[in-house]
Amino acid sequence: MTMPRISLAGSGALLLDGAQGAFDDAVQELVWAVTEAALMLEGVREAVPGMNNLLVLFDPLTTDVMSIGAQLRSLWTGTDARAVAGTDHTVPVDYGGARGEDLAGWAAHCGMTIDETVKRHAAATYTVAAIGAMPGFPYLSGLDPRLAWARRGTPRLKVAEGAVIIGGAQAGIMPMTAPSGWHIVGHTDMKLFTPEAQSPVLLKPGDKIRFTIAGIEA
Repeated sequence: MTMPRISLAGSGALLLDGAQGAFDDAVQELVWAVTEAALMLEGVREAVPGMNNLLVLFDPLTTDVMSIGAQLRSLWTGTDARAVAGTDHTVPVDYGGARGEDLAGWAAHCGMTIDETVKRHAAATYTVAAIGAMPGFPYLSGLDPRLAWARRGTPRLKVAEGAVIIGGAQAGIMPMTAPSGWHIVGHTDMKLFTPEAQSPVLLKPGDKIRFTIAGIEA
């Protein structure tokens, strides 16, 4: 595995970027393993996995950036990548209609019928690679490459909670109503973020997602 690029992210954090072009599941499995190992280092406060990258927050009063950087490089080369045994989730989706307004445009972009596009989207098994951007938001790997669609040039200021979305080569689900530049292809009533719950975030890195077709409205 190629050494990650390591850069400062403020006075008490380092960002390890292991991306080597397109998203790589093997790199992500190493990110997960290094995340767990990094939490055992003296002075490390938190380790947050992203898409082929890892943000490590440390206490600059008890350790120094050079020491943490050297230890993280050692972990990257000396830790075995491993998959996370996550939970399987089935997510029913109503595709298209008023709450999936980009469905027709997505199908046209892919050069497919609406039915074929939806069936391909629902046929894949997705992995929660990381949680980020907002509480509970899952970055999902596993999208059929033929369904990829670059993000919108101008983000929408209000995308509804439950929106099932496409952004580049990734799929996602909105855990709350918020701005987004991803394309809206459907909607689910599954709740991903419940602030008052003991475990507010439903999905975790390593979880598997299967979308099921609850309905299609062109």
